[in-house]
Amino acid sequence: MSVYKRGGYWHMDVTIGGVRYREALDTTDKRDALSLEKDRIAEIKQGKRASISGKAFSRRPFGDAADAFLEERRLHVSPRTYQLDSERLRPLRTFFGDRLLIRIKADDIAAFQRARLAGEIQFGRPRPTLAVQPRTVNMEVGVLRQLLGRAKVWRAVEEDVRMLPESKGTVGRVLTREQKRHLFATAASEDRWLVAYCAAVLAASTTCRGVELKNMCWRDVDLFEQRVTVKRSKTDAGLRVIPLIPDAVAALGRLYERATGLGSSAPEHFVFPACEGGVIDPSRPQTTWRTAWRKLVIHAAKSAGELAAEIAFQNGLDAEQARAAAAAPFKGFRFHDLRHQAITELAEAGASDATMMAIAGHMSRAMLEHYSHVRMTAKRDALGKLEGGLMAAPKTDEPIQTKRLN
Repeated sequence: MSVYKRGGYWHMDVTIGGVRYREALDTTDKRDALSLEKDRIAEIKQGKRASISGKAFSRRPFGDAADAFLEERRLHVSPRTYQLDSERLRPLRTFFGDRLLIRIKADDIAAFQRARLAGEIQFGRPRPTLAVQPRTVNMEVGVLRQLLGRAKVWRAVEEDVRMLPESKGTVGRVLTREQKRHLFATAASEDRWLVAYCAAVLAASTTCRGVELKNMCWRDVDLFEQRVTVKRSKTDAGLRVIPLIPDAVAALGRLYERATGLGSSAPEHFVFPACEGGVIDPSRPQTTWRTAWRKLVIHAAKSAGELAAEIAFQNGLDAEQARAAAAAPFKGFRFHDLRHQAITELAEAGASDATMMAIAGHMSRAMLEHYSHVRMTAKRDALGKLEGGLMAAPKTDEPIQTKRLN
């Protein structure tokens, strides 16, 4: 059969005149698919449709091929997946430039991996070189694999391509109670960080991911019943209703007051609206608060270090060592770590796995095991505070007489 179904949609795969044509038919109905296939075959035979076979695709420059690849995927993936693929293609576009797909070899992919890890690939606005994690590079190579697969050239290089080793076992970073207070006091200290501050409060008070907050509309928020409905998440398991504690209610109240002043408080408007060039567009969600968050965390690290250094100096201790130790927990602290902060605090409070999953949404088995360990550690620390010394050595040299228990 020359039509087949994938991802819920029908596609055609026919060879005419020695040229293979593989196209999405953009329909879920088989009868429509057969009719569309018949029409397209007629157009091909009449010369009205150009070949988009893998062979022709492989001879396109990287940028053009990437654009075509994204356009094909738009109808078959979620908007979030489409956005992630676009972002992961950006460093690849910069590195490969106008090179034809067919000319990309395993050595070129290895060179991309090395350059990416070293921070040598700059794209978008100029910014300081930032450390890139192996997982990020692997995800970018994963998109490249799909693109080269579309061009039918991946199999020629796949045996020689090696993915980078990723660190395992690290679920997320968590601050101490004092460090958490310092971070949020810093966030509240300047008006320019209001949006990032409120977003951080919500993440730390609800376990919401960044993508869940960014896609939250005012119709999803019920301040009267003090709850929020997550309708867009990483997975279907992340769709949930979360009760709001006072901190979360206060943060949403500040955001609603701001939205009212901007004319963006309608039910269909986003809680975190897009802002470009100082112009608010409440019909689109904010794409990122990365810059504000990075500056906020850097400021928190600096102020914590300065305070620790001053105290150390007054007590005759090594000020620079104290400064580095106090600043270290904040350096590289991600916005997503606030989700782990909230879940860790739930675990330490004795919440069950079922309760944590109901609040936080999907968690992998590795995460559940991690938080079970956190919960046991919290219990052990609590028991360690009980009065000890009950098993003191006997005062006499006589052996302790024991009775056998029946």
